[in-house]
Amino acid sequence: MKTILICTDGSPFAETSYRYGAYVANRLKPQGAAIDVLCVTDINSQQVVYPGNFCGSIGIDASENLLNRLVELEHEKAKLNHQRARLILQTAVQSLKAEGINRINPIHKTGFLVDCLDEFEHEFDLIVLGKRGENARLASGHLGANLERIVRSSRKPCLVTPLEYQPIERVLLAYDGSKTGQKMLEFIKESPLFQGLELHLVTVAKTLLDRPIMNNRLNQAAKLLQEAQFDPVAHLLEGEPEKAIASYITEQNISLLLMGAYGHSRIRHLVIGSTTAQMLRSSNIPVLLFR
Repeated sequence: MKTILICTDGSPFAETSYRYGAYVANRLKPQGAAIDVLCVTDINSQQVVYPGNFCGSIGIDASENLLNRLVELEHEKAKLNHQRARLILQTAVQSLKAEGINRINPIHKTGFLVDCLDEFEHEFDLIVLGKRGENARLASGHLGANLERIVRSSRKPCLVTPLEYQPIERVLLAYDGSKTGQKMLEFIKESPLFQGLELHLVTVAKTLLDRPIMNNRLNQAAKLLQEAQFDPVAHLLEGEPEKAIASYITEQNISLLLMGAYGHSRIRHLVIGSTTAQMLRSSNIPVLLFR
């Protein structure tokens, strides 16, 4: 992993993402990873409403004056948005430098976040973003408007960060035996990010009939990790996955969760899986998502 992208809107969730992004970058020794910080000004936020054709009702001169004024307002909003983005990026750079990061590239774009990510996704290896944005107080029980779009469109892992930062000591891999699960195992084996951390591995059986299959998958995953010099704490859980995983996180004081973004639903390419969405809403720890 050479480059990490942090998406920021200056919100409290974004400020926490700087610390988590720096943590990941610093773990990737010996050189560490570079960090790009992206702030996107939504193009809709600086457009003013076109007044339509009011020449017949207010006169040609008045209509032209109104149109000119709206154009001026649009330019003013663009300048303010640019200044705001510059301040957000300055704060991000300062926060990252305070965490020991020196290779930082601030980026300001105007448009839509998902489109901007498509432009240069090949340049980074991990996306870091807060699970809610600047309107978090208005919808505290919901995920951010851009989060699902990013997870759905990105081909890179996404680290979704909570409001409060806590050191990462115990990592939980929620494993289901899928192709995504295999990808997560390979990521853990190859990345220095997880070296020296307490690694937990869980698989959830929804019914008694599922137990033999899921237990076999769990044992296979544990063996692969052991071959990579890890000593995973492996558990087969029972019940609804989101409840079982949430309880395990609380009981074991887990500080980072790894899981797939989608389940096996036919619509898995359209929406985040229900278990994943519930874990993101309720969790107070960062979640590293794979697709």
